[in-house]
Amino acid sequence: MSRSTDQRHDEPPADETETIHRDYVLDVRIVERTTDEETVYRFEAPNHEGKEFADPDAAELYADVYFDVNGFDERDVGERGVPPEIVQAGRDTLVAYFLTWPSTDIHWVASFSGRQPDKVRRYVKRLEERAESIRERIVERDIERA
Repeated sequence: MSRSTDQRHDEPPADETETIHRDYVLDVRIVERTTDEETVYRFEAPNHEGKEFADPDAAELYADVYFDVNGFDERDVGERGVPPEIVQAGRDTLVAYFLTWPSTDIHWVASFSGRQPDKVRRYVKRLEERAESIRERIVERDIERA
C-alpha cells in the first residue's frame, strides 16, 4: 500500500486517468486512478496525507473508519501502528481498520481479535451503518456549509 500526498488539484500524467469513485460529505472522496498497469483507489480528505488501496471495498471501509472517528492521522504510527483515535473508538472500529490493511483478511482479523469471522463481519456492518448515519446527519444538519 503506498501513500501519497494530497494532490487533488494536480493533473494526472498523460498515461493515467482519474475519476471520482465515491464522493462523500466534508470534501472526502475516493479517486480511482488507472494506468496501463494497475488501478488504485486513493482516499482523500482535508488534513489527511491520502492513502491508496488496490481494492475499492478497502478504500470505502477506510472512509467509514475515518467518519466513525471524526478523522485520524497515520503519520508517525509506523507501518504496523494504529492511530490512537482508532484504538480508543472500540473493537468494531479497530477490526474494520485492520481489514483495510493489504496483508489482512477476515480470518487474520478474527484470529487476532479472538473472534469468529461472523462476529468480525457483524462488527464491520455495525461500523458501516454508524458511518453512514454520521454522513446522513451531516447532510441533514447542513454542517458542510456552517
